[in-house]
Amino acid sequence: MLPRSRNGHCNVSRFRVVSLAILRHRQFAGPIAEMSRRQSGFTRASALGPIASVVEGLGGSIGRILQDVDLPLALLERRELVVPLREQFRLLERAARATGDEHFGARLGSRVKARELNAFGRWVCAAPTLAAAIDRSSTGIAAMLQTSTVLAIEVRGGCARWSIEFLEPECEGRYQNELLGAGYLIDLVRTYAGRRWTPDYVLTTAARGSPTGEVEQILRTNVSHGHAVTTIGFDAALLAAANPDTVPDGGHDLPAADEPALPTGHDSVGAITAVMALALQEGAPRLEWVSAKLGTTPRTLQRKLAQAGTAYHAVLDDLLCARSTSLVAHTRAPITDIALELGYSDPAHFTRAFRRWTGTSPLAFRKAAASQP
Repeated sequence: MLPRSRNGHCNVSRFRVVSLAILRHRQFAGPIAEMSRRQSGFTRASALGPIASVVEGLGGSIGRILQDVDLPLALLERRELVVPLREQFRLLERAARATGDEHFGARLGSRVKARELNAFGRWVCAAPTLAAAIDRSSTGIAAMLQTSTVLAIEVRGGCARWSIEFLEPECEGRYQNELLGAGYLIDLVRTYAGRRWTPDYVLTTAARGSPTGEVEQILRTNVSHGHAVTTIGFDAALLAAANPDTVPDGGHDLPAADEPALPTGHDSVGAITAVMALALQEGAPRLEWVSAKLGTTPRTLQRKLAQAGTAYHAVLDDLLCARSTSLVAHTRAPITDIALELGYSDPAHFTRAFRRWTGTSPLAFRKAAASQP
């Protein structure tokens, strides 16, 4: 049992927390761990929270940081985009260096809102109780928000310990991402416990003996370093807290979401397609860029596609078709601008491709889409 302080809160002194669920996961995680070394996990851009305003508030330039890590600005607007998890790690690490804030992840985490995690966040925050919301988080995170990520809750002696662990093999930026993850855990509890609530403590994986003062000021609670996984501790009675903000949604099944699917562990084509779609935000995807973001070589990438019965140009053609029809049907952007955005140097070439995909011209397609209810 966790020792308790005089005020009744769980006390972390002389106690190292390791979730039993995490231990069970590690015992049987051989294939998963092996897979994670071969392919990065993926996350949605929404997981970055208000990164632009936090960076700018600290005197940095989010545009320059994105340029440094070679990621598109569209991440700030298109929150449903899928990003390799290692790229989020790198982005947070670069933001920490650019702003001179070694606890940037905690600073960003103090500003995030779990409800703003696209469809996943809305579904989780509509659960009738905190316990149900935490259960939804564990159930839905890999399918809806972020892979290579394990959430685990343990209750012992009236104390609840909720942890987040990343199976992503990349190390650069991991600490920043863990602090960001802790921020989301804290905010979800606040949805049910009230906006002024703070956890009894936060455990981190930073080196034991590292200074805690600044990060404690940011998180407004006790912080202990040197633990196996990032964890927040709180009174287990809060698990029964009812949702005060919304009409509760009692359904537990994963909702249908109009978002690009997250690639699964062995879905090489899905992973390649997701990164190509990310690159497409700034013109035609380059093979070298896509393979680099996936931590592989162009030759290996092409071999994986061939083994799946497809090719790079075929995947690109499908993506261009989907993106083109969406932009033509759902925006008022001039056709010439759409062609240039997608990497076509000549609008006539774009129109010919569009006719091949749809059997009609872009303007006729837009007119037909506008007439639909």
